[in-house]
Amino acid sequence: MSTLGAALGSGTVGAGAHGRSAPLRVDAQRNLEHVLRAAREVFGELGYGAPMEDVARRARVGVGTVYRRFPSKDVLVRRIAEEETSRLTDQARSALGQEEEPWSALSRFLRTSVASGAGRLLPPQILRVDVDTDDSTVVGDPGAVRAAESAVPGSAAVDARDEPRVPQQRQEAGQATGGPRVAEPRPVPEPEIDGVGSGSAELLEVVGRLVDRARTSGELRRDVTVADVLLVIATAAPALPDAAQQAAASARLLDILLEGLRSRPA
Repeated sequence: MSTLGAALGSGTVGAGAHGRSAPLRVDAQRNLEHVLRAAREVFGELGYGAPMEDVARRARVGVGTVYRRFPSKDVLVRRIAEEETSRLTDQARSALGQEEEPWSALSRFLRTSVASGAGRLLPPQILRVDVDTDDSTVVGDPGAVRAAESAVPGSAAVDARDEPRVPQQRQEAGQATGGPRVAEPRPVPEPEIDGVGSGSAELLEVVGRLVDRARTSGELRRDVTVADVLLVIATAAPALPDAAQQAAASARLLDILLEGLRSRPA
């Protein structure tokens, strides 16, 4: 069971007199669920650099409540990153197991992942994989997985050539070109997310199989890599006030991106 699933499923904290975990009070359990839901929303919209105060405000709890459950922001970020990486891995496995046609499997994975929003919550480091397109670094090659593992904090330094492939997170209102000029805030660095290396490697291995099958069938462009697929699922349409318009814009954007991934007749 995943970390979050275990926490929410058991609803326990601490240990009782007989060494058993004591159940969370109903209000404490509810607050935990609200905090985790709010963290996904806030980090998905603003990136992992968003402050804990924003999470508390979205969850409608005091920031002290957040820190009682997560003693530091890094702990909360790691929880969310682990959960979303695991969710994407499960979605990729499901697509592999339920779709016989290679392109249908890849397309299903992309649509499911974009709909869940999990791609926007991937650890930023996992997007920084080797994007060379020669045969030695094609998707599915263990070398590509090793490159991604080395991009996880605590491992080898990331090659600066990979930096432009990481999309910027959504901007705050008023910061986009053409909006009212405001004082430019100091950039908030993305936190280091330790402990997700093995989960990231597992995700890349499964997605690599999806991409490799689609390329072998001739339906996927030869130059498409795991990095490209992850960038697709990490790309979000601009926020719109109407939910129906937002869904339509997201679907349209994904259709365009999928079309760009497909191979063309010679």
